[in-house]
Amino acid sequence: MPHIIPITDLAATELDVYARMSEVQLLRCHEPQKGLFIAESPKVIERALDGGYRPVSMLFEEKPMDGHTRQVFERCGDIPAYTADSRILTRLTGFHLTRGMLCAMRRRRLPAPEDICAGAHRVAVLEHVMNPTNTGAIIRCAAALGMDAVLLTPSCCDPLYRRAIRVSMGTVFQIPWTYLEGESPVPLLRDLGFRTAAMALCDRSVSVEDPVLTAQDKLAVILGSEGDGLSPRTIADCDYTVRIPMFHGVDSLNVAAAGAVAFWQLRSKEEKDRL
Repeated sequence: MPHIIPITDLAATELDVYARMSEVQLLRCHEPQKGLFIAESPKVIERALDGGYRPVSMLFEEKPMDGHTRQVFERCGDIPAYTADSRILTRLTGFHLTRGMLCAMRRRRLPAPEDICAGAHRVAVLEHVMNPTNTGAIIRCAAALGMDAVLLTPSCCDPLYRRAIRVSMGTVFQIPWTYLEGESPVPLLRDLGFRTAAMALCDRSVSVEDPVLTAQDKLAVILGSEGDGLSPRTIADCDYTVRIPMFHGVDSLNVAAAGAVAFWQLRSKEEKDRL
């Protein structure tokens, strides 16, 4: 059971992780070990606990807990749990805790791409996707719509940034993900036996509905940055360039929306048979 500590000093250093440390500072906290991240809401904290992440401390609103919140609270073990009323917590964090609970948790060592792709039939690959909202939304779609894993190039937003976790609704803890080495994802994917599908508009694009794509046993769906899309090198290296047919003269979708369409349409036979 967490040890409840009423907040009496807003400047206390133990509260820095919630009020005064940037995402980069959290990442580098406790080096050379992996740093920390912040999970918001009982549901997201629960999914992080289920994923094997270890809590360090909590911050929660001083009010009666419902049954689910109490259960998550007790699962966090013997850690400090700082509490105050909503007015004080808003002064501390700069925003209202709409879900009433934050938890600082320790990062885990990321797996190798080869490990999370072992046995996978469909993987989502993000190239230079830097917006935390899009990153969280893509990971949520990947988890929900039949992808087995998510791979990110080094320039992508950290999936454990607070906004990315929040937008993903904690699915960053439910689907395997890791970073690739190098900015081009295609060579490793080919070594792992995947055919590669670049989501991009160009003269040789095929429809996302093309049966050749769904027939592939192992397929990697590659999505590019919000502004520029995929790099010319990645598009040239991929086995297929894929487009989503659209209406009313619309030529593109937000990257997360495009990912959702592609993941559902291109999911593996095993996932289709499971539903």
